[in-house]
Amino acid sequence: MLPDVQIVMNQPIAQRVDEMVTGVLSQMAVKVFGDDLGELRRISEQVARMMREVPGASDIRVERLSGQQTLTIEIDRKAIARYGINVADVQDLIEIAVGGKVVRQLYEGERRFGIALRYPEERRNSIEAIRGATLRSPDCFTVPLHTVADIRLVDGPAQISRESGRRRVVVGANVEGRDLGGFVDEVRARVAAKVRLPEGYSLSWVGQFENMQRALLSLTTIVPVVIVAIFFLLFLLFDSVKLAGLIILILPFASVGGVLALFLIREYLSVPASVGFIALWGIAVLNGVVLVSYIRKLRDTGMAVADAVRKGCAQRFRPVMMMATVAMLGLAPFLFASGRGFRATAAPSS
Repeated sequence: MLPDVQIVMNQPIAQRVDEMVTGVLSQMAVKVFGDDLGELRRISEQVARMMREVPGASDIRVERLSGQQTLTIEIDRKAIARYGINVADVQDLIEIAVGGKVVRQLYEGERRFGIALRYPEERRNSIEAIRGATLRSPDCFTVPLHTVADIRLVDGPAQISRESGRRRVVVGANVEGRDLGGFVDEVRARVAAKVRLPEGYSLSWVGQFENMQRALLSLTTIVPVVIVAIFFLLFLLFDSVKLAGLIILILPFASVGGVLALFLIREYLSVPASVGFIALWGIAVLNGVVLVSYIRKLRDTGMAVADAVRKGCAQRFRPVMMMATVAMLGLAPFLFASGRGFRATAAPSS
């Protein structure tokens, strides 16, 4: 690994989508808010260390704070007082040496230009040359700048990011080989147990898992409502609470195969998988209606319960299997599709 270099393997489109959806360039991120850059750096590195300890973490990145060299000049007021030099004189010299100072105006017709005085490049790009810049005291003594000021290069901030008026640092990570929600929960637990935030500092958790949480919250509200609505429709169809409840009881038994399939292929209960279970429940309810309706028809002819069930299962086995098979084959291309597909266009008329 190269020192001070963060290597992240990602795809440009996926990275842009993450940024548009969540505001960060990773699947999940922790935003650390506070005032002091040094404290923000310490907390962010501690959070990144907690992430590395959790299985499934990859491409961990910490927003860069330092690394920009900055020339700092601190004026020694006692030293300039001995020479009788004002602070403004030292500041003027620094301004002329490094940034340039406008000394007069040049007029060309109606246009006006400022004429700036500045040290040549070889004199302003060297710290030793700046240290050797001279001042003239009221007693006509030549005073080097380094005798009245502390001049040094320090490691300054590369960037200062703000959000809602507060300084913040982002610690991002991608997840491989496990579910995103479980990873976030484990990282949260570790950070809450081991990271102590000073007063005025806070954490914000963002990423794709927020969409998952919102979708699952919607499903936890919609699914019970849909089941109650289906039960009401079944009651209107059969005019029997017992038969409607019997068909509704199919749903947990129909989910057993889906749960085993997720376990065998090592997938997780994601939002697409939840939608698949909803489609499965619809097929199961429809098959239950077909079977129960036929058994009830046989019962109306005077057949015994056991005989009606055996005959109904035998007679309706083929329609039920055909319905389930057609639904499975219809979803198969969706399960195995990985390309972009094509767009159908009308053939030109001759």
